[in-house]
Amino acid sequence: MTRESAISRATRHFDEGRFIADLARRVAIPTESQRPEGRPHLEAYLREEMAVAFQAMGFEVDILPNPVEGAGPILLAERIEDPALPTLLGYGHGDVVRGLEGQWREGRSPWVLDQAGDRWYGRGCADNKAQHSINMAAMETVIAERGRLGFNARFMLETGEEMGSPGLREFCERHRDRLKADVLIASDGPRLSAQKPTLYLGSRGVMNLNFTLDLREGAHHSGNWGGLLANPGIVLAHALASIVTRDGKVLVPGLLPDAIPDSIREVLVDCAPRPEPGEPSIDEGWGEPGLTTAEKLYAWNTFEVLAYRTGNPDNPVNAIPGRATATCQVRFVAGCDPRTFVPVLRAHLDAHGYPMIEVTPARASFMQATRMDPKDPWVQWAAESMERTLGTRPAILPNIGGSLPNDCFAEVLGLPTLWVPHSYAGCSQHAPDEHVLGPILREGLQMMTGLFWDLGEKGAIRLGHA
Repeated sequence: MTRESAISRATRHFDEGRFIADLARRVAIPTESQRPEGRPHLEAYLREEMAVAFQAMGFEVDILPNPVEGAGPILLAERIEDPALPTLLGYGHGDVVRGLEGQWREGRSPWVLDQAGDRWYGRGCADNKAQHSINMAAMETVIAERGRLGFNARFMLETGEEMGSPGLREFCERHRDRLKADVLIASDGPRLSAQKPTLYLGSRGVMNLNFTLDLREGAHHSGNWGGLLANPGIVLAHALASIVTRDGKVLVPGLLPDAIPDSIREVLVDCAPRPEPGEPSIDEGWGEPGLTTAEKLYAWNTFEVLAYRTGNPDNPVNAIPGRATATCQVRFVAGCDPRTFVPVLRAHLDAHGYPMIEVTPARASFMQATRMDPKDPWVQWAAESMERTLGTRPAILPNIGGSLPNDCFAEVLGLPTLWVPHSYAGCSQHAPDEHVLGPILREGLQMMTGLFWDLGEKGAIRLGHA
């Protein structure tokens, strides 16, 4: 009954195929939260799969309604061994994006876990079913080896993250007492690279925006009206060009942070993103001049055009369209207030001669940015545990470039937040051919088993958060 024997047990759990069998069963449930047809499968994933797994580990389980009508349910699992022990809160999401059947290579089905070398393909395997399955299996391993966790555990699984986690913040506020803990340890998103274990402490926020220019009803023949009618596609393109340059530099100061703190620059020195084979190469010269690639990705704001439509792109005709729309996105770091973005853009468009362009939030909600101090004792404890298991120091990121509902845990529940991702940037998340890498899954099981084993040691209480 040692740390080493627990990690060996976790390794066998992967090598003997038991983890993959669990993952295959979970991938087979088509939990698409973006389609109404997926709602029954969200219920089934929690009730028939995850509740059963947690109960087998000695957890008490409740499946509760979402505060937002029509949004997916949320599972709460709890194992209290001793109120005097520190308490862990875990998190994951069981929903996935659309499966995109028929678009996967080699005829793969998104709902069948399929191996090709080190890759395991299937919708949701990277985001987020393998990730929360690893953390659950690691806790199960510690219980089997030690006979107990050695700490208290609460685990929350939501089913709406791919829709922006509607209702999650209200859920955390409503069930604050039931979610009381000393630390959040969870997994989502990618490592810095496939070879580099990573610990991150928050996420950039995200706000999607719709730009609409509606000049007239219908389209009009370009031979009869060309040169006489304003083209909304051209006007909107120039308006967007006044917001961001052709090289990706944001031109509206109100969309940007004031500066990058020195403490954040220091921790990012050794965190340059390095694309793996098969991933896109970084475009040098794109983005904010004077920043490193790590600072651009983890410490600065970006403005992206996600979609642009004018006329009929699928069947163009010789006519000047009457309307143009663009869906854009601001990714932002902690310290920025996204509630100011629409007023800032409204003032900018008016000042540059575009009062006719409407700008509105694309969603009623947005994900807030969070960032934890890399010098927090919990961070050093986790990094040391991960290094002890794998023999290499993890990359420590103040936040990832993507977005998560981490504000629910950091702000509403007031928790230190530690995220240990078990995927990589080239996983084709949200696209056809989503996959996970076997070596990362195996390492993830080892790391999390070591982390949970160490949390169960009495020394964990001395971190000062219990």
